[in-house]
Amino acid sequence: MTTKKTVLSCLLGLLLPALCGARGTAALDSMKAQADEAYAGKRYEQAARLYARVAGSVESASVCYNLGCAYYRMDSMAQSVLWFERALKLDPADEDTRANLQLARGKTIDRINAKHDFVMVTLLRRAAGMLNLSQWAWACLTLFTLAMLALAAFLRGGSVPVRKGGFFASAILLLLCLLGNACALYQRHEAGRHDAAIVVSPVVTVKSTPSGSGNDLFLLHEGTRVEIRDNSLRDWAEIEIADGKVGWIEKKHFTVI
Repeated sequence: MTTKKTVLSCLLGLLLPALCGARGTAALDSMKAQADEAYAGKRYEQAARLYARVAGSVESASVCYNLGCAYYRMDSMAQSVLWFERALKLDPADEDTRANLQLARGKTIDRINAKHDFVMVTLLRRAAGMLNLSQWAWACLTLFTLAMLALAAFLRGGSVPVRKGGFFASAILLLLCLLGNACALYQRHEAGRHDAAIVVSPVVTVKSTPSGSGNDLFLLHEGTRVEIRDNSLRDWAEIEIADGKVGWIEKKHFTVI
């Protein structure tokens, strides 16, 4: 009897988390369906509330995208930019998200000329955005497999043309595989960043020091992206904008992407 109870307890311990997880997934799916229905019915505030609850429980590029669309329809550009940025962070290859992010940015006030990056960094960023992380993983695996087949042709080929073709093909495929790995690593690094944020207050005065008595440097408006340089203080953070200007703002004025 004791053994049976022990086995039953173990089975329940294994099954209960799965059952609870399935129930939670079903609830989230139902909530997302309600949000989709509200959005289709142009009840954008209701849709945004429901999408936000789903986004708080699961990381989903599509949910973040839908939330960005809902806020865009509500003319809340700061939140729209924030959620499109989060969607793009989860799926950098999605062209719809990229296009809608540009539309939302176009309705914000600040126009900042970004400083130029190194050419290689720009090319790497553009290449990395062509696929999402899982697609890059499959692409690298495919390229590596083809490279090994080409190398086998080089090592075991009977004729000189076959051996030459196998050698050059394996070299090119391995190079492409390395470039693909670089893109995947860059994308993984970007996905793990927590040092970018969106200004969510209507107007923010950037200060020269982390204090309200600091000198006024410039103004920022809602929807502007900032990079966080120093987040060590409790209430203030040092930020940098796209043109390289640096200053301090209170943390209550931005939300991390």
